Amino acid sequence: MNGKSIEPNMVNYEETRRSFRLEVPDYFNFGSDVVDKWAEARTKVALIAVDPSGENPRTFTFWDIKNLSNRFANVLKKHGAEKGDLAFIMLPRIPEWHICMVGMFKLGVIPIPSTILLTPRDIEYRINRAEAKIVITDVENASKIEEIRKKCPSLKTLIVLGGERNGWISYEEEMKEASRRLDCVEKMRMEDTLLIYFTSGTEAYPKMVRHTQEYALAHIVTARFWQDLKPTDLHWTLSDTGWAKAAWGYLFGQWIIGTAVFQWNMKGKFNPEMVLELLEKYGITVFCAPPTVYRMLVRENLEKYDFSELRHCVSAGEPLNPEVIRIWREKTGIAIHDGYGQTETVNVIANYRCMRLKPGSMGKPAPGWDVAIVDDDGNPLPPNTEGHIAIRVKPKRPIGLFAEYWKDPKGTSSRFRGEWYFTGDKAYVDEEGYFWFIGRADDVIKSSGYRISPFEVESALIEHPAVLEAAVIGVPDDIRGQIVKAFIVLSKDYQPSEELIEELQNHVKRVTAPYKYPRKIEFVKALPKTISGKIRRKALRMREIKK
Repeated sequence: MNGKSIEPNMVNYEETRRSFRLEVPDYFNFGSDVVDKWAEARTKVALIAVDPSGENPRTFTFWDIKNLSNRFANVLKKHGAEKGDLAFIMLPRIPEWHICMVGMFKLGVIPIPSTILLTPRDIEYRINRAEAKIVITDVENASKIEEIRKKCPSLKTLIVLGGERNGWISYEEEMKEASRRLDCVEKMRMEDTLLIYFTSGTEAYPKMVRHTQEYALAHIVTARFWQDLKPTDLHWTLSDTGWAKAAWGYLFGQWIIGTAVFQWNMKGKFNPEMVLELLEKYGITVFCAPPTVYRMLVRENLEKYDFSELRHCVSAGEPLNPEVIRIWREKTGIAIHDGYGQTETVNVIANYRCMRLKPGSMGKPAPGWDVAIVDDDGNPLPPNTEGHIAIRVKPKRPIGLFAEYWKDPKGTSSRFRGEWYFTGDKAYVDEEGYFWFIGRADDVIKSSGYRISPFEVESALIEHPAVLEAAVIGVPDDIRGQIVKAFIVLSKDYQPSEELIEELQNHVKRVTAPYKYPRKIEFVKALPKTISGKIRRKALRMREIKK
């Protein structure tokens, strides 16, 4: 049977919404209840990892992950780690990240996954804010820790991978000596903390998002319905280990299902050709990437590659432009199913395989989640009316929603109002129940009485072959209040010119309402982004203010 014709896990959206219930036990430990259970099969593949060149694959079964994570848990125990200790973990895309994470879960040590893109200042803030006792990093990034170590009084244990360093515990040496038998896996109640993620911090200092044990379990919704994964799939989510997308894409839901995950230790400048080669070479069946990646992939010669094994594609992180979806489908035969969620949630809204796809739409709410468009006071709004994306938390809180912004009661209370959790994003819902993203609440442009979605203008611009990336903001105007300004990164075959500005303006007028066109256009080499790759429109607005 052709992989593309495999029946989806969800065959009837409305029926699944009505009948789905997630059974939540009193106690749950992802390490023992998922990884160790799959390890009983001995040969079931959990992970295939390749080096930066895309070569030298290392294959790990669940049996391997069980034994290696037990060893790491014993290393932590040997050096005094206990349930509730916080561990700052900053590793590249290597299998040892999975091993360390599962080992910590087994002990009840709380990981703080962090990207290797962090600066010493970023690291200092996170370690001190969380009062982390343990650091786990590789030899290439250990110098960042050394730079701020004396400013972090809570730090007790430093573990380094890939080399030795004075004052650090060698991962490799300790793992050689550690037993693969773990005497006791910690019993974790559902309300116990599983991990802490720091938000990207686009508006202020990053907040600490505290997730409990149920977060791991709740990602079954992400993996089963949106990613449509089976135990026979090889799934690749293109994500840094420090982003919440890693939890979404190659850890929790995938391994609950028993899906093998693929990992590429990408280094240096992003190479879209390499991504396409790896998809073909390793027979990836389900692929997830952020919109920025798909925008680059569709600029390549897709006809060169064999996509016969690839059966399903998804995207999340920010909305995906309809034009990109169209080109990818035309060239590969596969639609991209956009999904929506946050660091604070699992998958909340998505396009599912059993649904009619509306390119540019976020889709419909996930099973187990009651999502609505509401006004400032939490009143549900009628179709085609812009409002806040809100998640109902009363009378029953959805499983997988974060517990709180840790150590920030004011920040927590600002998001929970009445019976709703306000996501901070704006959208509208159409007559058929499909959600359409507009932007962050403070990104919406108000011009001459019109409200303009930056994403809608950006999507129009992206359709033009000259535009590689675009970001749109509102800038002050004496007559209109605000006007639309676009910052554009050009494709490699184009150069800035007044003629191109006019061409792009006319293009937007043709493909969307004329009042939305960018009255100002500035060509830039790159757009400011968060460490997780999202465009920082606020940085562009602040730059305009300073002019």
